[in-house]
Amino acid sequence: MLARNALTRQHSLSIRRVALSATPIRFRHSSVAATQHGGPVGNPSHRVYFSRDNVPISPWHDIPLLANSSTREYNMVCEIPRWSNAKLEIDTTTPFNPIKQDSKNNRPRYVADIFPYKGYIWNYGAFPQTFEDPNHTDKDTGCVGDSDPVDVIEVGQAISAEGSVHRVKVLGLVALIDDGETDWKVLAIRSDDPMADRIQDIKSLETYMPGLVGATVDWFSKYKVPDGKPLNSWAFDGRAKDADYAHSVIAATHDAWSRLIHSDKEAGFAL
Repeated sequence: MLARNALTRQHSLSIRRVALSATPIRFRHSSVAATQHGGPVGNPSHRVYFSRDNVPISPWHDIPLLANSSTREYNMVCEIPRWSNAKLEIDTTTPFNPIKQDSKNNRPRYVADIFPYKGYIWNYGAFPQTFEDPNHTDKDTGCVGDSDPVDVIEVGQAISAEGSVHRVKVLGLVALIDDGETDWKVLAIRSDDPMADRIQDIKSLETYMPGLVGATVDWFSKYKVPDGKPLNSWAFDGRAKDADYAHSVIAATHDAWSRLIHSDKEAGFAL
């Protein structure tokens, strides 16, 4: 089920603690507060922790996937604001799963500007309570999952802040094959976006934002090339799948997350 069940967690929130000494940054559209600890983006100590009513929570486990079941709207955690270059992500291995900057060779990681693009060309984040299972081979892609929550590409007009949580409508998805693993990229738009009533699916996305899906495939194909890696490949030849297909993938990855948190084998994840 997509609706969150009453789950018995290994570590209860009532006994888990994190120091929330910084002033929480509260975002409109959400009851969740995000708090920056350590240094700014670019500093290895940079972390963004989450809380609700001053109680620490995990953005991966404790924010519900579904925002509205009747309209099939979801909660998205924004990790990376549009036009920025720092590769920020939910840390699945640390208690409370803060957002941190990925690193390579002990240095903070940034994506290159690939002509004609500047940084990430959309707001980029993840769906809570999802998991791309590395022990499951997808029947359509023929590849296992990449061990992360499902990625979300939010195409609306506003630049979302790191750590903000937004209700989104799903439009479709593309399926990146990254180092032999399935890496779903769900295309979505914030429900409060001025274009949300007109952009309902991939077809209307192409009508009102012509070329964006193609630019998305082009960007993900090339973004590792400056690091000396080959072009990425795609399932479905890079063609976008419709919203119904995307909803089925989200449901399957939610089930995979539920299996993970009930598993006796944590496999290095902070659950």
